[in-house]
Amino acid sequence: MRIEFTKMHGLGNDFVVLDARERPLPPMDAAFAAALAERHTGIGCDQLIVLEPSELADFRMRIFNADGSEVEACGNATRAVGLLHGRPARIETRGGLLRSGPTEAGISVEMGKPRFAWDAIPLAYAMDTHALPVAWEELVNPVAVNVGNPHVIFFVEDPYAIDMARLGPMIETDPLFPERINVNVAAVAGRDSIVLRVWERGAGLTRACGTGACATAIGAMRRGLVDRRVTVALPGGPLQIEWAEDDGIVMTGPATEAFRGSFDPADFGIII
Repeated sequence: MRIEFTKMHGLGNDFVVLDARERPLPPMDAAFAAALAERHTGIGCDQLIVLEPSELADFRMRIFNADGSEVEACGNATRAVGLLHGRPARIETRGGLLRSGPTEAGISVEMGKPRFAWDAIPLAYAMDTHALPVAWEELVNPVAVNVGNPHVIFFVEDPYAIDMARLGPMIETDPLFPERINVNVAAVAGRDSIVLRVWERGAGLTRACGTGACATAIGAMRRGLVDRRVTVALPGGPLQIEWAEDDGIVMTGPATEAFRGSFDPADFGIII
């Protein structure tokens, strides 16, 4: 049995997409996902995406980070599968029900409403998520927000001056965050512009993170640093983020199909 896949990316944040909506796949576990994601011996990706039937939406999207951990949401992947689907869709995720659809500017995704309560992030104990009274060296007093998955955002003078390869994993795995955390460092460039770098939970430093862009924009809006529609510039390119009047987050940006192929599960030690 060979399994077909589609390799896609959103601003360089890349995915292997497996479509199990009509043809069931072998059970996916952390070891299998990590093997496919490995860039030297697997297909290679930041996240593995599995599409499945859903009773709640047009289809269900499961998301596995490169380390094999299954996570709640991924904005760039939602745009990618929206492109693959080719028409407006309701998508079930562990982080909630999302909506995607094509626009002139790419694929637009309704990401739901942000959550700010400490136990919705979640944090290990109660504190003000508007400015957490914590610090890791020069990174201090972050905003915390859950946009389907958990994020902390540090506003700094120059995101590219921060040693994210060292500080990112330190913060991601801090006991303050019982489900680990995505780490964002951002600079406000104007009322409608933010520069952002992201250390992604379970994936590391990434060229783009859709939920990170959403969380950072909401954090800046919550602090009154920017207006309710901004451009977030990531290393891979820009995303447009709007915090709508109904409190829902709308993310718009490109998605690209790179190539298609197939593999034999036995190559990864999976016997069917």
